Amino acid sequence: MNARTPTAKRSAHRAAAFTAEAARPDRRHAILLAAEKLFAQHGYHAVTIRQIAEEAGVPLALVGYYFGPKHELFHAIFEHWSHSIEERLAGLKAVNNDPDDVRTLPRIIEAFTGPVLALRASAEGEYYALLVARELYHATEEADRVLRGYFDPLAEAYIDALHVALPHATRGQAAWGYQFSLGALLHHLNDSRIERLSHGENRRSDPAVAPMLVNFIVGGLRAALPRPKAPQKKTTPRRQKT
Repeated sequence: MNARTPTAKRSAHRAAAFTAEAARPDRRHAILLAAEKLFAQHGYHAVTIRQIAEEAGVPLALVGYYFGPKHELFHAIFEHWSHSIEERLAGLKAVNNDPDDVRTLPRIIEAFTGPVLALRASAEGEYYALLVARELYHATEEADRVLRGYFDPLAEAYIDALHVALPHATRGQAAWGYQFSLGALLHHLNDSRIERLSHGENRRSDPAVAPMLVNFIVGGLRAALPRPKAPQKKTTPRRQKT
């Protein structure tokens, strides 16, 4: 009779316990939230898989079971939030892009900034918005992969919209305008220095200043890419009757 050894029994017990842990769908979500929070707070390269597991309250092996290596977990965060990009694209498509309407450019910028500011102000989207503002500034392989896969198509759509709204500008100039606009948005999301500089009057990433941010970006675009002045018509002086 072949009796199972104590070691074999312990191994079988651990395997069964791990399988039970892996079967819980909340575990996967907890890992994703933990990674999102830690990456946003400390940066991708400063965070270990072990720290993520501890933050999520799960066994270390479970992180690899669900997501594989760390760069795949990083990518999974943006896949999880890809619906927010679709919402921003839908908001842009809803704008009636009439270059002769003075309200067009502000509406494009509102569609660009509004959803992100709302995410930053929400409990569920706070760390994701901060992660975007922090990590996508850095030219790492992981960040570039995410930029190309998720954010470049969004950027292309907004550059195209700006080019239509500012038809006197080249597309290259519209692309510069997009980058400057993005810089203002990301800095607002990530900066905490404003609290000190305002002597406590302002709070960081305050969603209440969204209209001011829109006006700032719109004003900058119009100043940097002004409409050419229409040439004045030459008038021929009338001859006086003699």
